[in-house]
Amino acid sequence: MTLDTRIAAMHDDLTKIRRHIHANPELLFDVQRTAALVTDELTKYGVDDVVNGIGRTGVVGVIKGSRSGSVIGLRADMDALPLQEEAGPVHASKIAGRMHACGHDGHTTMLLGAARYLAETRDFAGTVIVIFQPAEEGGGGGREMVNDGLMERFGIDHVYGLHIFPNDRAGTFAIRKGPILAAVDTFSIRIGGRGGHAAKPQATIDPIVAGANVVSALQTIASRSADPKTPLVVSVTSFNAGQATNVIPQEAILTGTVRSLSTDVRDLAEQRIKKIVPAVALAYGCTAELTYERLYPVMSNHLHQTEIAADVAATLVGEEQVNRDYPSSMGGEDFAFMLEARPGAMIFLGQGPGPELHNTAFDFNDAVIPLGVAWWVQLVKTANG
Repeated sequence: MTLDTRIAAMHDDLTKIRRHIHANPELLFDVQRTAALVTDELTKYGVDDVVNGIGRTGVVGVIKGSRSGSVIGLRADMDALPLQEEAGPVHASKIAGRMHACGHDGHTTMLLGAARYLAETRDFAGTVIVIFQPAEEGGGGGREMVNDGLMERFGIDHVYGLHIFPNDRAGTFAIRKGPILAAVDTFSIRIGGRGGHAAKPQATIDPIVAGANVVSALQTIASRSADPKTPLVVSVTSFNAGQATNVIPQEAILTGTVRSLSTDVRDLAEQRIKKIVPAVALAYGCTAELTYERLYPVMSNHLHQTEIAADVAATLVGEEQVNRDYPSSMGGEDFAFMLEARPGAMIFLGQGPGPELHNTAFDFNDAVIPLGVAWWVQLVKTANG
């Protein structure tokens, strides 16, 4: 693979930006410092317009090409995760309890590199809208930007995303047509009982016993209610009740997540949870309060845009380095909201072996920055004609 010399020359500058973002992580919509950096860089590059505050704290840049054509949106996410980073790189997080463990620092940096190249050269058709989104990690920043009129305000015709993933070989690409990432729902359950002395359980109504049976019953949704050929995950991820060894508590609080790849299965899981929780609690004499929230829809790549994204990757690294039938994952992505609003696709860029995403030892591989920039640039030239 031979990269454009202009892109290769950016590598050091972009690495410094990426490591600065990594060292200064921000959460959800509270990304003012990162947004300010993005705004400053876009302004320095000479993009035609920079707009702040889309979807609360999102940043959008407008870059006009030298020829007429469609309007293409390119999206990167800016927020970090509430994790404590393990000691390691010199650019490790400076803020306790926050770290970039999902590559968003790299996503933002690669899109900045593409914006710089496109603004300097203008050798493309149409208009490029670079989208820097807050709050992907659970806040629904993609939904907020869409609801704030992103697509209509900037006249976006099609939209693309790029996400890194750990794998055996850096510089490979992976994508698939149709559903590729799961719908994400969450639930919270408050089970109410009657507390008392642990030595007299007959005088209490134990919410822990009821809660434990709720956990077991919820596991039957995937194993007994859903078609075995349809992916579904129902996970209880926290169970909090009591503080003393000699006290049966008054209540238990459970939380969890549901992941699915189809609307029918998503509906089924929600319906079954809403029936199971109160029924099991009642069987043990307890009450149950259930809060169920649909966060992100299934992220489904559009067919034509998937082909374009994969073809562009193949021109850069060769067809043998592009997996066009990458298995769907039960992870979620709020880029799904943008793909519901406009045709588009998200592709994955391999960054080589290492810790998984959302791991406290994860770090973005700066060696793949130029390839990510090159993919964005070639995508614009290809998709916009």
